[in-house]
Formats: sequence, C-alpha cells, structure tokens
Amino acid sequence: MLIIINVVVFFAYWLPDFLGYSSGNFESAIEKYGMIPYYIIQRRQLSTIFTSMFLHADMLHLGGNMLFLYIFGDNVEDTFGHGRYLLFYLLSGMAASMAHIMAVFNSVDMQALLIPTIGASGAISGVLGAYLVLYPRARVLTLILIGWLYIVPIPAVVFLGFWFAYQFLYGLLALETALAGIAYWAHIGGFIIGLFFGAIWRGKRRKREF
Repeated sequence: MLIIINVVVFFAYWLPDFLGYSSGNFESAIEKYGMIPYYIIQRRQLSTIFTSMFLHADMLHLGGNMLFLYIFGDNVEDTFGHGRYLLFYLLSGMAASMAHIMAVFNSVDMQALLIPTIGASGAISGVLGAYLVLYPRARVLTLILIGWLYIVPIPAVVFLGFWFAYQFLYGLLALETALAGIAYWAHIGGFIIGLFFGAIWRGKRRKREF
C-alpha cells in the first residue's frame, strides 16, 4: 500500500504536466507539500513533514526508493506487524526530517533552509536500519559491474554497511560544502532510528523465544 500511494501521488501531480494538461502543477505541489526546513523551525506547515514523504522529484527518484522499499520492507513488516510497521515508517520519516533540518542549520549552505525536501528515502532508510539489525545474514542480490555485469548475493550487513558509510561520508562533505540535491543526513537519521527500533524489537523477540 505504501508503494501504491507513492506511485499514485507522483503520477497524479506529474502526469498532467507531462501530457500538457497543465503547466507547473508538479512544481506547485512540491512547493506546497514539500518540507521546507525554515518553516518547520518557525513551527509552520508542520504537516509537510508527512506529506513530503510521498512526493518524488522524478521517476528515477521514485523508482529507486520504491525498489528499496519493496526489497527490504516486506521482511521488516512481517516482523513488526502491519500497524507497528506503518507507525515505524512514519516515525523514521519524521526523524529523517529532523536530522536533515539540524544538518542544514549547521552547514555552510544556509540557503538550503528554503529548499523543499521531498522523498520517501528518509523513512525507507529507517527500514534499512531495522533490516540490518533483524536480518544481518540475509543475502541481497546485488548488480555489480566488474568489467561485466554480475548478480552477486551479498550479506545484508555488508551491503547496508557500505550504503551507510557512503551516506555518512557525503553527509560530512555536505556540512562543509554546498553539496545540494540529496539530503544525506535525512538518510543517516532515518537509518539510525531504524537501528534503534530494530534492536528493541530484536531484544523483545529473543525474550519471547527464551
């Protein structure tokens, strides 16, 4: 359902512009429903913390996020249960937004406070963090280019550990330079909150099994 909602919302705003039925409809939606850090700091437009999770910049942005949600989300949802998973997903998205706001506020690129932030990647990063704790030995089929394309099963702890290291490195660079375009600290914040909730749930599961 989360994937369906994200896809429907994207095409509902993007398709009219693409087909020529409207002009600027997609950009207006981003301005209206995207999360603008400056307004959140001013305690205005707080609802955009949630609405921004269901907006994407383009089909590549949407497709990448939904692919990760599809691959990792079902296992975490099976462990948490449907209701708890949805709550966890939204909390991860909120934590990601707060991490992004704090990072922008302490970076050299203060203009980013006025740039709308959109995408489900913060919430999905939470799913990745929980997956790492709950299924560290699971194998992730990964497309690798080494002279040729290969599909290699990589342990989740290696795949997601590399992913987090990449986000953290670029997150540090973003604090010192005007590295715009990707909210790396939203990914980092979401991932950390996912590790936290995943560890709590894993601890409860072990107690029940004992």
